[in-house]
Parts: sequence; C-alpha cells; structure tokens
Amino acid sequence: MIPKTEKSWRTRYLQSLSLKETALSYWSLKNLAEDFQHPLEEQPFVTRLFLENVMRHYEGNDVTPAVITHLFSGEAGKPDRSERAFSFYPSRVLMQDYTGVPAISDLAAMRDAVAERGGNPKKINPVCPVDLVIDHSVIVDQAGTDSALSHNRAQEMARNQERYQFLKWAQQSFDNLTIVPPGRGICHQVNLEYFAQVTRKAEDTLIPDTLVGTDSHTTMINGLGVLGWGVGGIEAEAVMLGQPLSLNMPNIVGVKLEGKLAAGTTATDLVLTVTERLRNHGVVGKYVEFYGPGVLPLSVADRATIANMAPEYGATCGLFPIDEKVIEYLTLTNRPTHIVEQVRAYAIAQGLWYDSATPDADYSEKLCIQLANIEPSVAGPKRPQDRLSLPSIKTKTLEAMAFTGLIPAVSHTSVSQKAVDEQQPIIDGDIVIAAITSCTNTSNPHVMLLAGLLAKAAVEKGLSVKPQVKTSLAPGSQVVARYLDNLGLQPYLNQLGFQRVGFGCTTCIGNSGPLNPGVEAIVEQGQLNVCAVLSGNRNFEGRVHPAVRLNWLASPPLVIAFALVGHTRIDLVSEPLGHDEKGNAVFLKDIWPSDSAVNKALQQVTQAQYAQSYENMLLGDEAWESLPVEETVRYHWKKHSTYIRKPPFFAGMSDVDSDETVDRKYKPVAIQTAKILAILGDSITTDHISPAGQISEDSPSGSYLLAHRIKPDHFNSYGSRRGNHEVMVRGTFANKRLKNKMVSPKEGGFTLCFEENSFEEHCFGENGQAHPIVPIYEASQRHIKKNNPLVVFAGKEYGTGSSRDWAAKGCLLLNVKAVIAESYERIHRSNLVGMGILPLQLPSGTRVDDLCLVGDETIDIRWSDELRPSQPVDLFIRLKNGEHKAVTVIVRIENNRELDYFYAGGVLRYVAHQFSQKEH
Repeated sequence: MIPKTEKSWRTRYLQSLSLKETALSYWSLKNLAEDFQHPLEEQPFVTRLFLENVMRHYEGNDVTPAVITHLFSGEAGKPDRSERAFSFYPSRVLMQDYTGVPAISDLAAMRDAVAERGGNPKKINPVCPVDLVIDHSVIVDQAGTDSALSHNRAQEMARNQERYQFLKWAQQSFDNLTIVPPGRGICHQVNLEYFAQVTRKAEDTLIPDTLVGTDSHTTMINGLGVLGWGVGGIEAEAVMLGQPLSLNMPNIVGVKLEGKLAAGTTATDLVLTVTERLRNHGVVGKYVEFYGPGVLPLSVADRATIANMAPEYGATCGLFPIDEKVIEYLTLTNRPTHIVEQVRAYAIAQGLWYDSATPDADYSEKLCIQLANIEPSVAGPKRPQDRLSLPSIKTKTLEAMAFTGLIPAVSHTSVSQKAVDEQQPIIDGDIVIAAITSCTNTSNPHVMLLAGLLAKAAVEKGLSVKPQVKTSLAPGSQVVARYLDNLGLQPYLNQLGFQRVGFGCTTCIGNSGPLNPGVEAIVEQGQLNVCAVLSGNRNFEGRVHPAVRLNWLASPPLVIAFALVGHTRIDLVSEPLGHDEKGNAVFLKDIWPSDSAVNKALQQVTQAQYAQSYENMLLGDEAWESLPVEETVRYHWKKHSTYIRKPPFFAGMSDVDSDETVDRKYKPVAIQTAKILAILGDSITTDHISPAGQISEDSPSGSYLLAHRIKPDHFNSYGSRRGNHEVMVRGTFANKRLKNKMVSPKEGGFTLCFEENSFEEHCFGENGQAHPIVPIYEASQRHIKKNNPLVVFAGKEYGTGSSRDWAAKGCLLLNVKAVIAESYERIHRSNLVGMGILPLQLPSGTRVDDLCLVGDETIDIRWSDELRPSQPVDLFIRLKNGEHKAVTVIVRIENNRELDYFYAGGVLRYVAHQFSQKEH
C-alpha cells in the first residue's frame, strides 16, 4: 500500500544503513518499487536516480504518486508528457569563470533589486553548494618556450584583475560558494578528480551526488556514475536559489557496449564514433545510458571522455553505472576511505550497483556498439560529429579546400613567409595550431601517456615539428604535470614545442592566442585554408581561431603526429611522418607506443600524485592572494568598468507590483509587427550567436572598447567580458563565420536595414532598390528606437554547442522576442525561455527555405487566451505588397514551470519576485 501522509511516507521509505560505527539513513528505492509494483531492475539508472530525488522531496503537492507512477512506467514521448513534468533538485552546482561571472553578477544585481523593493538582500544566497573554478581565462599568448606557463599566467592576472576581485568579493559575500583560484585546472576535470563524491550526506541521510553546471561539458561527471549535465547560467541561478528544474518524463536511450578496444585505438577514437552514431540516431533532449559487458573493463577516465562529449552527440547526458571501476578511481584520486566505503554500501543497498550479473534495463530505445570495430579517427573540419577514419582526412582536407572555392584542390597556392621559414612556404591544408588541450582528453592518463611516449619516440627518431605550427599543452589539472614529470616524458614534449602553457581551458574555447609570428598575415593575404588539430571537443566555425577555417579533433598522440607532418593532406597510416637522420622513412606505426609500455607507465600514476596536486586547493598564487577585496552585502558597481557592469535584467521591477508582473493575464497575447533580424541556416551554434574568443577592432564591441580607451592588446576575449552586457550585446551574432541569408554571400554579424539608403555597402532587392548592410547590433538599435520587436529564423539544430546563457541574454537585449527554428538544441531552447524569449518550431517537413523569406517581411505571432506548453500558434508573414501567408508553429515551452518563467519575463525576474516580499 502506498503511504498517504508525509509522516507515513518517511516511515516507509526512509531506511537505515549502518557503516561501521556510523548510522545513516537513505531513501529506499527497493521499497518504493515494491509498493508501486514495478521491478526496480527493469528501470534504467537515470530513472532510479530521478525516482530517489522525487521520493525524497515528496510533499503531497509538487510530487504525487501519479508522478512516480509515470516515471516507473517510462512514459516519455507520450503526447501529453509536458503535463507530466516533475521537479528535480540537484544537490550542487558547478561553474567556470566565463559563465560564473555573469551568473554571480545577476545574483548581485538581484540583491539590489530585492533591497530596492524593501526586501532583505541577504536572502539572495545559494542554498546548495556552488563550486566555481577559474579556468577559462588563460590565453596562449606564448607557446613553445619554457617561460610560456609563467608568462601566460602573468598576462591572465593583468587582464582579469577586476573580474577576479569580483569573484573574491562573491566568495566572501555569498554563503555556500567556493572559488577555486586560477591555475589549478579545468572545472570538469577538477570535478571528476576532486569535488564529486558519488554520494553525499544531507545531515544524516545519504543521497546521490547530482549536479548541474554552467558549462555544457558538465556531463563529464557521468563517467563516475554521477548524474549531471549542463544548463544555462539562468537555470543554474534558479537552482542555486532553491528552485527545482522542471523536467519532462525522460526518454532514455540504452547504448550497449560489447567487446574491447583493439590495440592502437583510444577512448578519443571511441568517443568520436559514439558522437557520430548517436547524432545520426537522434538523441537530442534524450538521456543516454551505457551498459553491457564492454562497459566493465573501461576505466573511469575512458568513460569520462565519452560522457564529456554528450553535448556533441546531442544528449542531455551519457551516464555510466557505479561499479568496481568507480571504487578503484575514487581510491586512486585520494578520496577519503570513508567516502569510498560509503559509495559501495549505498550503491549496493539502493540497487545502483552494476556488475556482470546486473540484468539489462528496459530502455525506450537501444543501440549496440562493438568496441573491437573502433578505428583510429578524427573529426572535422567544422563539426565534432563529422567523424573520419584516420586515412580519410587527406581526401576530406582536399574536398574542404575545393568546396570553399578559394583555392583549387589540385593546385595549392603558396605564399612566401620569411617570418617563419623562407624555405618552406605555407599552403592550403597546412597546420598552424596543434594543441593538446581540453578536459575531454587531458583527464585521461592513458592518452596523455601515449602522447608523452610518442613524443619520446619521435625525438629519438630525429623528428621535429614544422615551424609554422603553434604547439601547446594545457593540462586540465596539475596531476597531469606530475605524472609526465615523474615519468621523464615532459622533456621530450618540450623538445617538440609542447611545453605547458597553462592549467585551464585554452584552445578548445578559442583562447588559442596569436598564431606564430607572421603566420596570420600570410594566411589572410593568401586567403589560405589552414588547419588546427586539437584534442578538444569543439571545432565549430570561428571558435578555435578566426583565421583558421579547418579544425580537426584528434587524440593527443595524433595531435603530435600531425604537428610533426605539418599538414593534413596525408594518410598517416600509409605515408611517412618524415625521415630519420639516416634518411629512412618514419611511419606512425614506428613511433606508436606498445600497449605494454603504456600499461607500465599507467602503473606509475599514483594516489600520492593526486593528493599532492589537490593539497591546499583553494590557495592561490601570490598575485591571487594579494588581491584587495571589500566585504559588503551589496556589490559596489564601478561606473566606468569595462568588465563588470550591473546587468539590466531587473530594470523596472521596483515600479511594478510583484503579483501584477507575474500574473499571466497582464501579459500580451501576441507578438505584432515584428521585423526580421536574421535568417540563418542549419547547425547555428552558440559560438555563432555569442562568440567566446577574440574581439575584433572593427566589430561593434571593439568600437565600444576603443571608445572607452581600451587598447586592442587589452581587449581580452568575449568570454572574459561576459560581466559587461554592453560588450556582450554588441557581440551577439558577431562571429566572423556567421551566414545570415539576408546579406549572402557576405559573412559575419551583418544584416539589412530596409528603406534606409545612407550607407556605402548595399544589397539590391528585386526592384533594384538598395538596402544598407549594417552590423546586427546597429540594426537592432534602430528597430528599438522605432519600437519594432524582432524575430530570428533558423534551420535545424539551432543553438548547438556550449551552454552559453549570453546567446539568449544577448538576443533579449537586441529586442528579439521570438526565434522560429526547424529544431533546437536542449540547453539553448531552455535558455531562451529562461530569458522570456519565445522559441517556436516549424512543423515537421517545413524548412526555413520553404518560407521564401527575403527579410523585409513583417511577422505576427498570435495565440488565443493564454499560452499552453507545446501548443500550436499562428505565424503570419506579411509581404511588402500586402499579401500574407500563415504557418502553424509549435510553442517550445515544455511545461508549466517554464511557462511561469516566460510570463514573468524570465527566470531571473521570477526568482527575484519570490524574494521581494516586503518585510513588515
């Protein structure tokens, strides 16, 4: 019988678990399954973790027995599943500094808004633990030298002092906020190696360690059996302030792994294959769970590599189970003994333990991957799901070069370049960046040791890196440096130019710094199609470096191999890397380390190295510790700051009654006479919408900084400027590779202003009338002055990529009221709703191109009464000649909580209202 009251609920399901001399409680899934008459072993582990969370937060209102029944029944995909949403309360939040600074700026501004409305600003405080790792601000200004590490760190501090002071203020002012100083590693690797506990204690009750993070690759922690994924900073702030995530019934795809990896293949090859397979299958918005006999021998590091790239294959997350490998990893990484014992006991008691006797769960969809069939792979040149077998990169490079129309594939134009090497000109397909970077692979000792051993073999063969290649090594934690040093492998990497440049997220996020001296000018002069090869997870257009058009993802040893060759017009399997001192050809197989050599090296990665690396974790260097910080409840915003500005998202709240602002009946029932800001194609990424890398002098953001007397060499990056909305709104849609069909074939952040003829550059309409091409920011400002709402049209997979809240915030500040796309990536869709922007989806089978838009049309979006989740609404397109056409589109607001956020003008305002009740 299902308990009827909260008291009887606790009596039935809150059970005791004895651990040596400690008595703890836990919420029993086995008892829950018995009462609801569903075998627990049939449930995927994702479902079990959701059930535990729902059971623990049972209060009779938000959670009902019906919600639990729906979860047990696996009712994802039902037409009415949006009405069967449930609340999920993650136990903690993870942040990096690019996303953390604007999130904390929002909290600081929320304190002001609450205080101005008579509330207590001290109420604005994280209610769950928040860990913020400063890892995204280091730029590879210098590489290939022994001083690179110290030089880049000094530059980082010089550029970001104000941001870092703000973060130190936040740590002192907010409860439950931990700031990890710069130079310690990448947040996801630090999370994997240090923060995550797999189980946590809430008073005397054991609960699963679950989290959300303000970076899409938070999913990496699923390799440790911890359920977590990336959300926008907007959602994360709500979670920090006690709001749950409102989720629909999960659609869970089971991916069965069978066999084992063949010699010469790596976890990188495997994850690129998984990404390709799952993208083709279609897992956007779904949860992936790995199971089967092939899972058991995979190390946690290999699993974490696969889990890390869940955003690339489109899933919410990719969960691995808790098993003996998890226990081994927790021990290796120096987790306390009582934590390790606690994890094993809890997982077994709770039905979360996995071994060879565990029956297969009942998944809504299934796939099978044979590990023995995995082959050495790369991905590119523009998307991580575009996997190629290693030999195929030669053909793909030539095809990509020919496709651009800039250089014929069979006749490579060369440009002399004295600054690099007079005897060896740069040509199309040459590599100019080779970076061992990103938590995806630097968290994995197997591939990092492969790289070190391969470097040793290459040096011993007399091979060297080509002079135009900028080489770098940016480990995701200090552990990597310790084992490479202790094994004597770092000197060989240094000889090839792979000196350590920083402990953080560098090339993978676009912080690749300048190319080698003279190279960029040569590339731009010759319009060359040059390459980057990196061991990261993202290779979207314009992300790695604006001058590099072809970007390839590869394992760390392959990054070195390509750097030795200097180009990608090669089949590394059958063609030599170079020649030794005697003139003998040297092939990749000649320097590839044996499995026995790698395994021997792996045995020398020790618990002591992890213990030493994470000792005094929160202690920064002298520059960090000496930063002066004022202790205040409310932040003192600096009027002339170009880094930290008070965000405008709470403007006007003090003038409106709380109840009136949130009540849906006061909200408009239509978007009328909207103008089109951009018409975009497929796979528009959050990098296209809100770049993270370099700020160009000739961009609107560059003009803003110049007007504030900031010199170009101090512009820093868009990512580091995310605390300044003036920079970020000007940077929205400012990617140099953005393709807005309104100004085709011109690339970049431009659009048309119709009926204005005062500019030099124009597009001509069918009637011969000239329409000026202007920056998107400038166009939006003109429309704002005329009170014109704006909309954006896009193709499939809109918002692919990073969980970048500024991709939504920037659109809001541009006055975008709705986005109409063929399909959305999960996080960006949620971020749009979270900022009060309406995401609409074209009906299946209808393409944006089918609408035959020019850009001068006027758009009306109408619905009767009030909106409902997933309802159809009418989109009217009015042409210049007075004709109109109608399309029925689907509202991509997916549950009632999201609808509340939308009507409140976004989740930030919604949460602020909850804390703004005047005290009497």
